[in-house]
Amino acid sequence: MPGLVSRKRHILKTITWRIVGTLDTMFLGWLITGSPLVGLKIGALELFTKMILYYFHERAWYKFGLGIPKRKLFKKLKQNGNGKKPTHKLK
Repeated sequence: MPGLVSRKRHILKTITWRIVGTLDTMFLGWLITGSPLVGLKIGALELFTKMILYYFHERAWYKFGLGIPKRKLFKKLKQNGNGKKPTHKLK
């Protein structure tokens, strides 16, 4: 299954989701404290911590095949068409 969903996709998904989450956190921090500066500081800090956490969370889901219902199909695609495993290693 390696290579079918790239790490680049996971990274891009991480970044776009983090932007949405950070804007939400900044707004909530501002709303709760009444200070836009406090909201900005909270959002800036959690931007980095949550992006890193999400990336590893996403990779764990991918590694264990969670939410990827066609794992058997992916394995079959690695075969050379006659049911035998290829003689070379796939990277």
